[in-house]
Amino acid sequence: MLPELELELDPELDPGTEPTGETKMAAPSGRSRAAAPEQRFLVLFDFDETIICESSDDAVLRALPGQQLPAWLRSSYREGHYNEFMQKVLAYMAEQGVSRASIHASVERIPPNPGLLRLFQYLRSHQRDFELVVLSDANTYFIESWLEHAGVRQLFTKIFTNPASFDESGRLVLLPFHSHSCPRCPDNMCKQAVLREYLSSRQAERGGAPFQRVFYVGDGANDVCPSLALGPRDTAFPRRGFPMHRLLPQMQQFKGNIAPWVSGEDIVDCLKKIMEER
Repeated sequence: MLPELELELDPELDPGTEPTGETKMAAPSGRSRAAAPEQRFLVLFDFDETIICESSDDAVLRALPGQQLPAWLRSSYREGHYNEFMQKVLAYMAEQGVSRASIHASVERIPPNPGLLRLFQYLRSHQRDFELVVLSDANTYFIESWLEHAGVRQLFTKIFTNPASFDESGRLVLLPFHSHSCPRCPDNMCKQAVLREYLSSRQAERGGAPFQRVFYVGDGANDVCPSLALGPRDTAFPRRGFPMHRLLPQMQQFKGNIAPWVSGEDIVDCLKKIMEER
């Protein structure tokens, strides 16, 4: 189970939004998020070290005998080819007899960042206004497993990440998300390309109406590139003290607003002010 969380209910929340126990949010009821055409805002979340407090790739290594990789495997990493490296790591874990159940349990034990479930409570209480998407360089198995365990999977309309599934031998097989030509991004995923395509397709689905504002919540260097797709009314939320926070102000191409965060409560406070501008 996830560790104890300090979650105070917002007076604006519906009575049915109280978490189940100390760690999970109750699954939202009623119509799906995709069936809410009146949503005015899009919120995109990175996963590792943004929704959760550490890298999911690092967390699952604790399922290994000895809880670490051998030196020969660590030294095989090539800059810009992390997805390729993780393919080898997962193959090695299978060779060492690490089971699907052990990997699953390791993922479920990862704590969320402070205040993130509180932020999801707030967004759940305003589903008519916010569409939520995950945009991550992790993988489908880790993200889906964690979100389901935390009780928040149904809040998200889409999850864009690298495909991963277990094969018949019990090995978790990881694939790249796509190929691209962006020089800033790792070879398997350009988050800006994904974001721009999604904004275009959603605008078409919405009868030509764009989102009024777009918000991007992240932490790492690979969250800078998608932030460059934001406009003057949009906001990037970089985790304070992490690479995105340091690098984004240096990017002359960036046109949006910057609101650093330490806790999900910081993001709630910012979104509340925007909601008051109706």
